[in-house]
Amino acid sequence: MAVNEFSELKNYLDTQIIGQPELTQALLIAVLADGHLLVEGPPGLAKTRAVNALAQGIEGSFQRVQFTPDLLPADVTGTDIYRQQTNEFVFEKGPLFHNLILADEINRAPAKVQSALLEAMAERQITVGKNTYPLSDLFMVMATQNPLEQEGTYPLPEAQLDRFLLHLNIDYPGAENELAILRLTRGEALSEQPVTFSPISQDTLFAARKNVLSMHLAEPLEQYLVQLIVATREAGELDPQLGSWIEFGASPRATIALDKCARANAWLQNRDFVTPEDIQGVLYNVLRHRIILSYEAQADGITKDQVIRRILELVPVP
Repeated sequence: MAVNEFSELKNYLDTQIIGQPELTQALLIAVLADGHLLVEGPPGLAKTRAVNALAQGIEGSFQRVQFTPDLLPADVTGTDIYRQQTNEFVFEKGPLFHNLILADEINRAPAKVQSALLEAMAERQITVGKNTYPLSDLFMVMATQNPLEQEGTYPLPEAQLDRFLLHLNIDYPGAENELAILRLTRGEALSEQPVTFSPISQDTLFAARKNVLSMHLAEPLEQYLVQLIVATREAGELDPQLGSWIEFGASPRATIALDKCARANAWLQNRDFVTPEDIQGVLYNVLRHRIILSYEAQADGITKDQVIRRILELVPVP
């Protein structure tokens, strides 16, 4: 059964990315829900390793792109190269034609590069000149942002943030996990036998995606899911203070993302129905990048997670 294969994949990822169970869970939810992942956290937390391990676990090609201010759109999409021998232009594919892409420090790239990535994420295609090239059916971008340095960065516009299925915040591991990381890297440096995993075929992954979409979601829970998103737009009707915290609420993309992620979360728990806990468990990562705080909330030090927690308290569970 496919769910057992994904449980084994989760266990494998946890042996490769120690102390970040939320990250490995979010990776699986994103790949099952056919979406993209934005990860924010300090450097050195195995973000590159995480995507590489996932690519090895699902028979997917992996490519890392370091985003810098001098990057050009052609550096990620590819470009037409003139071949003198044949007297014609030939398209050379760029990194985005791989299955899993790590866009490292995405906010360091200028707007033109971000726009090229946006087309790939939203339309699953690349346009170079007059030609449009489709991307693989398995295509996922995991982008990272470093919260420690903001100099020389180009903040992602809200339209592009909304294209990410999930926004995950990660932090440093505890001392016990840090010791496990030290022993793992030392063992790899000594060429000790690595943990192996039989990769999941792409056909199995696509079948799993169909199973996820066919999960049972009761109508009261469907209403609950929608009300959580609507609460971000009509917060003042629930609570005047909450209304003063939110400048702009989430778009309908958030509703679609929450539905997909809740179903994937339930499927990974080996259930054939969605519970309120499945919805609540993914709500923070679905909404974190989709609501804009008011100046008043920012001045008072209110975080988006506090706003989401308040919404969960106010919207009744069926």
